[in-house]
Amino acid sequence: MGRALLPAVLLSVLVGCSSAVTKLETWEGNPATAVNASTLKAPGAIHVSRVNGRAMSNYLMDDLALDYALLPGENEVVFTYKTIWAKAGVVKNGESKVHVIESEPQVVRFEASPNETYRFEFDKPESRRQAEQVIPEFSAAIVGADGKVLAQSSKWSPADSTLAARTPVLGDQAANDEAWSNDGISSLSRLKAVWATATDEEKKAFLRWAFE
Repeated sequence: MGRALLPAVLLSVLVGCSSAVTKLETWEGNPATAVNASTLKAPGAIHVSRVNGRAMSNYLMDDLALDYALLPGENEVVFTYKTIWAKAGVVKNGESKVHVIESEPQVVRFEASPNETYRFEFDKPESRRQAEQVIPEFSAAIVGADGKVLAQSSKWSPADSTLAARTPVLGDQAANDEAWSNDGISSLSRLKAVWATATDEEKKAFLRWAFE
């Protein structure tokens, strides 16, 4: 029964992710200014980990382009930049087929205006060698719809944060697992176990299939 239900659970979770990734809210509750929220568009190479002190969700794949809804006013966004390059030649059994080059955590702070759209802008390397050269000094800009640069990112550490989470972070992993439980067995736990054993290619193939 558990195995039979697992594909349905996988699909329901991924469909939920598909609808959620339209725009991710970066606050809890129902603040009045949410109706005038702005949008920060993040490409797949940018992984946003925190906004205003609140941890952002990880949607199974870390190379999805996502939109983040920001409350008007000052915002602090913590993120990393990751670039992936295929390895040349024969890859040994069990060895990763790609080179992963990732920046140190970056932070950018800017004033978001109501109902505006912002995006990340950064130099994109054309080769792995170039990526390795630029990654130590990587920095990204926040650009408005008019093309104007509002802020430039810098390296981040937890002690640097100037904005606390605007609302309490809610959520309990045990409670989330319980919500997905079936006959006392956590379907979410089974999903995590299956996903952990899949290769990157299998994950991407399944997501393409599910989203179609």
